[in-house]
Formats: sequence, C-alpha cells, structure tokens
Amino acid sequence: MKYVVLFRGINVGGKNIIKMNDLKQLLLDLNFKNIRTYVQSGNVVLDSDLDEASLYNTVSDGFVKRFGFEIGVIIRNIDEIQYLIAQMPFSLDEMIAAETAAPQVEHLYVCFLESLPEQSQIEAIRRKYVGSDILRERKRECYLLCHQSIRKSKLAGYISKVFHTATVRNWKSVCNLYDMMEDNPIRKK
Repeated sequence: MKYVVLFRGINVGGKNIIKMNDLKQLLLDLNFKNIRTYVQSGNVVLDSDLDEASLYNTVSDGFVKRFGFEIGVIIRNIDEIQYLIAQMPFSLDEMIAAETAAPQVEHLYVCFLESLPEQSQIEAIRRKYVGSDILRERKRECYLLCHQSIRKSKLAGYISKVFHTATVRNWKSVCNLYDMMEDNPIRKK
C-alpha cells in the first residue's frame, strides 16, 4: 500500500531541523520501499505492507531512536488522499473570493487530524471565529480557506489550539503528494 507520512513541525521556524536525506535514510533502515520526500517540511511518500497503526508505531519509535525527540506523525493511504482531493468542499466562487482578497498567497489548506473531530470541537472553533475564512470538516481532515495569509488567519490559530496534534499542508502540496503516490510528475502551478 502507498502511504503519505506527514511529520508535524520539523524544519519550521528553525526548530527540529532534520535533513530530508536523514529522514529518508531512517525510513530505508526501517525497511520501507519507494521512499520519496517532498519539500523540506516532513512530507514522505512510501510503500509498506503494514497497516496504519503498525506503520505509525514503527515510524514514531524509529524517529525517536534516531533523532532523540518525539514528533507528531500523521499517516494517510493513497485511497484516503484521493478521497480527500475528490471531496474538496469549496465552490469556485468561494475560491475566487479568497484569491481576489490576497492574490499573492496560498489560500486552501488541509488540516490533517489524528482522529475524527468531535462536533463540539468544530462548534467551539466556529463560536470563537468571526471573519471571512472558512472551515469545513470531513472525516479526519478539516479544510481551511483563508482570505489572507494563513499566518494572519485567526481561524487557523483557533484550529491549532483545538487540534494541537494536527499538521497542516497547503492544497498544492496535498495534490503533489498524491501525484507522487500515483507516480505522476509533480504538478506545475
């Protein structure tokens, strides 16, 4: 099975610096196959016969032994990523409105969660946030459409406080990771 392994918080803001070659070597040493990394923020595509729970334990334990600290790990298989892309919940009009508000930044993000969000968590975020950014939840992900930089988004801030173990990727990265899983060339924007 093809998987994407998303490491939370490595090589961000000068903290938890891990070279992708070192991360790839760890995964090779753990006997995974067809390992490819994408950008420097902890995105890995690999093949494994393990189920998700076993893969998680193997990767997490191996990471701590090799690098000496714990890091969040989120795993999705190829079918889940394909479904996630197919279920993108924003309309063309919503996307255009966001892009018009700030054409120079990324607008669409996926917040990968460890488990299904509880409705009370989603409601707590929505109660606190007032603004133009949009949150839509699906299975173990939340989709976020920002009308400005995600760094300025109060909605993104609330999401990170409620789902503190989640990891976020922009839409372009999600699509490129899927292409890598399918052995397709990386998309050009």
